[in-house]
Amino acid sequence: MNKGQLVETVAAEMDVSKAVAQRAVEAVLRSITSGIKEDQSVSIVGFGSFSRKTRAARTVRNPATGQPMEVKESVTVGFKPSTSLRSDVS
Repeated sequence: MNKGQLVETVAAEMDVSKAVAQRAVEAVLRSITSGIKEDQSVSIVGFGSFSRKTRAARTVRNPATGQPMEVKESVTVGFKPSTSLRSDVS
């Protein structure tokens, strides 16, 4: 499912226009993003937790040349599904 399909599903579920559903989906995504930026994590009961993670700097190999190269430290987002979400999708 992509974002457009999500908007269509929300619109049908809520019996509202796609424009209203689009604004609702965008608001939720913005809220999750700002929560991760400010609080380092967002927990949605019954769904899961998003958390900010830092990947350490490391040495990797260039697959084309085999030469080692340094990768800088970076920030990523992790997601841990809740028990109920895991059981619902299995």
